Amino acid sequence: MQFLTSINILLAALGPVLSSPILSDLGQQPIGTKADFKIPTVHESAILARRILRLSPIGTLSTNLPNSGSHAQDYPIGMPDYIADCDPTKPGSPTVLALNIATSFRNIAAGSHISLSLRYEPPASVATRYTVASLPRFSLMAKLEDIPEEEVKEGNVVQCFTKRHPDAKWWLPGNHIHTSRWTRLVVTDVYWVGGFGDRAYIGWIPTETWSNVTEAEIASARLPGEEP
Repeated sequence: MQFLTSINILLAALGPVLSSPILSDLGQQPIGTKADFKIPTVHESAILARRILRLSPIGTLSTNLPNSGSHAQDYPIGMPDYIADCDPTKPGSPTVLALNIATSFRNIAAGSHISLSLRYEPPASVATRYTVASLPRFSLMAKLEDIPEEEVKEGNVVQCFTKRHPDAKWWLPGNHIHTSRWTRLVVTDVYWVGGFGDRAYIGWIPTETWSNVTEAEIASARLPGEEP
């Protein structure tokens, strides 16, 4: 009896549901059920990934140290950093306020590639209903590109970024503490893990699919635990 109770608790914990007007039939069924369901398509997974980007204020930037004669450069270093989805000219290209002194940007200046890792965290009120393994996460391989000053002035980059990160105002370009500049991560590859492989898509998302997700799709999609 105790064994069966433990199994039931486990099955309940592994049964988050994607409730979305667009993705209403993409329920993540508990392991062991025989209910029919379909694995999200690549495009549907791209919509969820773009919504995670829209909601995420922080991501992990991974780079490699420059060759210094030691073995350290053989290992990627992941550093959390502020991000925001603020770029209207290149949809899906995260905006980053790059501080030249920061490790990630020093590594890029020395020739390192860069990737951004993101994961979805459900609201605290329902977080205990979901296991980390069942929730979506993904990595963006990208090239760091400076945003032209004209685009910064004409667009809403500063307003959008500082609304998400009010304390970033202290490090805006022209500050007296650190040299900084506005940059975007131009996505070259997307690798997505939507959850458990028997009920979620796992694999590459073409960059064309990634960039062609519409604002309406992002606004309508719902991730596990989000209010309908």
